Amino acid sequence: MSRILITGSKGVVGSWLTKVLGERGHNVFGLDLSHDLGEVGWEHPMSKGKFYYSRCDVADFRQLERVFQKASPFDFVYHCAAEFGRWNGEDFYEQVWRSNAIGTKNIIRLQEKLGFKLIHFSSSEVYGDFDQVMSEDVMDKYEVKQLNDYALSKWVNEQQIRNSKIKHGTETVIVRLFNTYGPGEWYHPYRSVNCKFCYHLLFGIPIVIYRGHTRTSTYLEDTANALANIVDDFKSGEIYNIAGGEEHDIELLADLVLKHSGAKKSLLHYQESEILTTKNKKVDASRAAKQLNLKQTVDLNEGIKRTIQWMKEYYRIN
Repeated sequence: MSRILITGSKGVVGSWLTKVLGERGHNVFGLDLSHDLGEVGWEHPMSKGKFYYSRCDVADFRQLERVFQKASPFDFVYHCAAEFGRWNGEDFYEQVWRSNAIGTKNIIRLQEKLGFKLIHFSSSEVYGDFDQVMSEDVMDKYEVKQLNDYALSKWVNEQQIRNSKIKHGTETVIVRLFNTYGPGEWYHPYRSVNCKFCYHLLFGIPIVIYRGHTRTSTYLEDTANALANIVDDFKSGEIYNIAGGEEHDIELLADLVLKHSGAKKSLLHYQESEILTTKNKKVDASRAAKQLNLKQTVDLNEGIKRTIQWMKEYYRIN
């Protein structure tokens, strides 16, 4: 079994991935921005327990480097840590560029020195204004314009990785995630549209539905299972779209959340297309299906039902 580092291990995808890889027998070490169990202390030892986690900001090279000095060697690094979301990127652009661009560059610098294999988390947002089927080679064939700072930061990451491969021969796989959701995605205002709709309607908060937008929704457990398969057959240089199997409009999503939450229909408000975002995301995820065994085990209706059930328990809603 492999020794694996997960950056952003307390995040929505990172926490699921930590669970799945651990259950498969891998030795998993996590890092994130907050303190947690598994820390042992640095200047002054605070615990004699097993060292399997560290507080660390990937944008701080000193903090990151000492994790590698004390906890490595790692065979693989899943780089999940990032600031997420297009509107988060507008409101907190300082953090987005610091965490995503500088943080990823720090990871790459250590990869060049230590030689671990990297799985980097990009985003469907890099496809920008492209309005046809989004296959992994689109970016090599067309001039695509990213539509927001978050998308730009993720495209910068992909170019950082490309340049490192050319200069230093680093080995990396890139995954582009499409609208991942499910139990375990706790709410804040910059979460996925699925999470926001579920939380808002459960608490009687109005939602805005932009007409004519289409998406796929990828259930968290399905995402984590496919991502965990990368280490079993690592193909350096590959890019994978990680997406659900159903294309749907946002109106359908809202209707399903309304049905399973029991909320009042008056909470639903409709507007025309949202600015600075891709209107239709038509995705080809066949490469991940073939090579990573990505498959949809939970459809959108059932996924929304399970998400709402989890939220009711998590937020203690009767």
